Amino acid sequence: MDKLFDWDLYGRLFSLPYVQAALIAAAILGLLAGVLGPLIVSRNMAFAVHGTSELSFTGGAAALLLGMDVGHGALAGAIVAALVLGLLSRRSSEHDSVIGAVLSFGLGVGVLLLWFYPGRASNKFGLLVGQIVGVDFASIALLAGSGIAVLLVLLVIYRPLLFASVDPDVAKARGVPVGGLSVVFAVLVGIATALGVQTVGALLVLALMITPAAAAARVTASPLRATVLAVVFAETAALGGFILSLAPGAPVSAFVTAISFLIYLVCWTISLVRGRSASTTSLPDAVQLRGGVA
Repeated sequence: MDKLFDWDLYGRLFSLPYVQAALIAAAILGLLAGVLGPLIVSRNMAFAVHGTSELSFTGGAAALLLGMDVGHGALAGAIVAALVLGLLSRRSSEHDSVIGAVLSFGLGVGVLLLWFYPGRASNKFGLLVGQIVGVDFASIALLAGSGIAVLLVLLVIYRPLLFASVDPDVAKARGVPVGGLSVVFAVLVGIATALGVQTVGALLVLALMITPAAAAARVTASPLRATVLAVVFAETAALGGFILSLAPGAPVSAFVTAISFLIYLVCWTISLVRGRSASTTSLPDAVQLRGGVA
């Protein structure tokens, strides 16, 4: 416990280039997760995010085996996964089954590729649960460039995408290209998910992509407020988890998931209290209305 609050140690750690790079990476990931998360939750794409993260792991494992940059490999794997899932699951009824089939195949290939990799075991483990020492300023360039591209595309398609997310049938009837938007959004989510593999890891990237947005949805129904809250929650989890993991040298994903879940529990409690308060305050009104009718 003392290691977690050794401020002198933190001061020395913050002066290291790789720590500074990882902080920037965490901030970028928190922003992307917060912006995309509410749309992911409203479109019920949590399982799709999980499947994409597993296939970005496969791409990262292939890059590791070939001696290439892991970030580029994960990015390529996630984009291919998003396109495959979008093309194979044309109907919503078959969406989950397609994801399950592709996910299991991709994960099996990824495990096989890691078995062939002759390097350090820490590199293999880092793909699954994150590894902050794997983030450098070259990775930051990829993160920043990809993040800006995702945000620009999302800015262009946000209004029709939000319409298609809230009421896809009406949106389709009004000429909104629902299918095309779904594929584009899946690619954006795949890119954001892949960017988190090196930092958070493929197994627990859901902690950033889903949990902050799910927590925000508990306390507000406004898309704008939910997005702002999701960004705040995701940044808190990403930066807070990274800082807490520094001194003990533990996997950053463990702290990110703990903070995300704590935020979710707080928001769940707030929504529960609000629901009880609304029920209590509406009771006298109902009695008064009943008395007036009588």
